[in-house]
Amino acid sequence: MDYQDEILSLRAQLRENARLYYDENTNQISDYEYDALMNRLRELEAAHPELITPDSPTQTIGGHVLTGFEQVRHEVPLQSLNDVFSLDEVRAFDRRVRAVIPEVSYVVEYKIDGLSVALEYVDGVFVRGATRGTGEVGEDVTGNLRTIAGIPRYLPGAPHRLIVRGEVYMSYQSFDTLNALREVRGEPPFANPRNAAAGSLRQLDPKIAAERKLDIFIFNMQLCEGKSFVTHAETLDWLHAQGFPVSLTYTVYTDIEDVCREIERLGSTRNELPFGIDGAVVKVNELAARETLGSMAKAPRWAAAYKYPPEEAKTRLLEITVTVGRTGVLTPGAELDPVRLAGSTVARASLHNLDWIGERDIRVGDLVTVRKAGDVIPEIVGVDLSARPEGTVPFTMPVVCPVCGAPTERDEDMAAVRCSGADCPAQLLRRLEHFCSRDAMDIDGCGPAILQALVDRGLVHDPADLYTLKREQLTELDRMGEKSADNLLTAIEKSKDRGFARLLYAFGIRQVGKAAAETLAARFPSVTALLDADMETLTAIPDIGETTARYLLEWTGEERARDILQRLKAAGVSDVSKLTVMSDTLAGLTFVLTGTLERFTRTQASEAIAARGGHVSGSVSRKTSYVVAGADAGSKLTKAESLGVPVLDEDAFEKLLEGNMSAKSEA
Repeated sequence: MDYQDEILSLRAQLRENARLYYDENTNQISDYEYDALMNRLRELEAAHPELITPDSPTQTIGGHVLTGFEQVRHEVPLQSLNDVFSLDEVRAFDRRVRAVIPEVSYVVEYKIDGLSVALEYVDGVFVRGATRGTGEVGEDVTGNLRTIAGIPRYLPGAPHRLIVRGEVYMSYQSFDTLNALREVRGEPPFANPRNAAAGSLRQLDPKIAAERKLDIFIFNMQLCEGKSFVTHAETLDWLHAQGFPVSLTYTVYTDIEDVCREIERLGSTRNELPFGIDGAVVKVNELAARETLGSMAKAPRWAAAYKYPPEEAKTRLLEITVTVGRTGVLTPGAELDPVRLAGSTVARASLHNLDWIGERDIRVGDLVTVRKAGDVIPEIVGVDLSARPEGTVPFTMPVVCPVCGAPTERDEDMAAVRCSGADCPAQLLRRLEHFCSRDAMDIDGCGPAILQALVDRGLVHDPADLYTLKREQLTELDRMGEKSADNLLTAIEKSKDRGFARLLYAFGIRQVGKAAAETLAARFPSVTALLDADMETLTAIPDIGETTARYLLEWTGEERARDILQRLKAAGVSDVSKLTVMSDTLAGLTFVLTGTLERFTRTQASEAIAARGGHVSGSVSRKTSYVVAGADAGSKLTKAESLGVPVLDEDAFEKLLEGNMSAKSEA
């Protein structure tokens, strides 16, 4: 891969992970891994400045403004910080500062792992609060912020206008309580306190935010009309006197070596804190010096964020257990002697797969090093061979399924071991969970706990049985009252009209994800019609390769699958494609969608193209007819421009759909 391809790949990875982190409150990689990718991109762009673009993640602040909230334009932008990963980088930061301001002091504070917000006060009254969003524009979440006890509603000695910046977070205690409650309700737990806090603050109903016991730290004064300060430390003292929760652990330092020692000290306290931190922030104390130093595109020159590496701990591996997924894959997991890590007790960790275990020679009884990847999913990262007990043996996968006893078999590509039992209860439960999930049939309230109870009672043996459930059967389940039963039956009834693509995806056929299901829905009028397709027909469809076609044919050839489909249809579940072909004006054309459109969701745009005979692909090539680019378009737009593929903005795309622009004309 040359440096241009690497830059495009890095930008795409960073944009996708920023979208997940800021907009969906979830993590796919750890913060540490994300920061490493960002640093590599900075290195490449520094070496090749001619390739820097305004939309590069190095030049922008992560996050978008979600629909459902009023937009707020920040009077003072909420910038991000430049990250450093070593004390030598902290010293280099100090040298850059002193080259401009020889006499300077610093304040070192915790870097709270939460969601950044701005609070605005007028004549002492809290009037508005907003998320950081893009840094320039955020979401008005005033109602949710009013539920946080630490935010003063009135400031007795405040100036006419005041804007402060803080970090909303969830304490470990509140996080544990929330996840315990979600487990009782049959809802999936949050991965970590940061995701829980971000998701809670973005609830449209403030009552939900209030239930989740959020907290806040105020760490910066953004604007203050009618009162002046000389140093950052003075602003923190004044804010504390006004009732704001601020970091009171700070000390003013003039020697960078004292700063480095304080960073190390704060890091050593991570396990003792009631909340999560992922670093320490070093800030120039003198406000006039900050003005002189100024800012870059996305971060101030007067501050740096030292990022701590992921926390690790050593403990004993007590047992390796094996679970069975919805496609029959056996997944090993580590049962650990409980150990405190990143603010929570860890008793289980991921072991990925058999090859992964074999490469590291991980055995029951080993003293292992455990790390929370991004403080999210615990994983084993090392084995202390010097502490290995005598008599340990290498791990092997079971030759029979641990749930149903059917023989296990290894995939042709040797990537996974599967249960061969078609009626395996574990597979049934996972398949039902997938069937009811949001992107599939979206049956609200039908979570793992409810499904487990239905399976245990013998009421549900496959997805079709969900549509024959009666109210009296549901009310006999534990913690299922009459209202809950009615709500569940309503959700089941509502799911009947999801249509071809979501129904096909809900079946959980291997290699048939949401995109493949939508592609097939554009080609076939119904799932029933798909049953008669052969290999030649399927592989002639763009983006449906031989492997996907083979798994589809295996599924359509199963009598059990056909029976479930017929029973679903008999219960009133629609298998008909919602993609009505209106015309052939886009026939033979391939489109790629990238970025965020204002007037279309990604699904709506795909359906509009399919309804006119066009095809939507997930990747750009020389065969692509058009790329439709919305806001924050990423590497796909860059590749389209390099290949000379026509690019449509949203207005041009709408004209093309309406027939007011000829296909393949100049965009």
